[in-house]
Amino acid sequence: MIIKTLEVGPIMANCYILGCEETKEAVVIDPGDEADRILMTLAQDKLKVKYIINTHGHFDHVGANRALKEATKADLMIHAEDEPMLSELALHARSFGLDAENSPPADINISHNDEIKFGNITLKVIHTPGHSRGGVCLLTDKVLIAGDTLFAGSIGRTDLPGGDYETLISSIKTKLLCLDEDTVVYTGHGPSTTIGREKKINPFLT
Repeated sequence: MIIKTLEVGPIMANCYILGCEETKEAVVIDPGDEADRILMTLAQDKLKVKYIINTHGHFDHVGANRALKEATKADLMIHAEDEPMLSELALHARSFGLDAENSPPADINISHNDEIKFGNITLKVIHTPGHSRGGVCLLTDKVLIAGDTLFAGSIGRTDLPGGDYETLISSIKTKLLCLDEDTVVYTGHGPSTTIGREKKINPFLT
């Protein structure tokens, strides 16, 4: 599997491109900004985007939805509980002193245990509310795309609308820490980590 990480936008969110080496089908996860750079990376690897997937609806993870969808014609996916945020991105960004373009609505609402297939790869959807009501993680083999649910040595913030600390901790402990310890966690901001490492050293979880 091809995995590309692009740190995009002023809040430096991680956008991920996952591609099937055999078929060249791909998904773009959390295109927060810099659509041209994302499209250039796709072109370099000759990848065709089947789906744009949002792990949650905050503007720093979805700000390039519109431009990327217009360029690729790919279907846009998000959990139903976060879809209302897509039409409020400009307002949310302004509260941080930034600009963002509202997103088109989702083509597909994803739910817990759904499977997203592209090429020879299947992503399992894990609903992990707490950072937002509709936050999800995406699992394939021993790779977890965690959005803003879990970070290296930290967790997602819970002081934004839809956030709840106890819910987030429960999501992580019941749905993520049960995964294999060598599962690599690709986070929404900052460096990657592993489930085993976070079980040992994350101060919010120990």
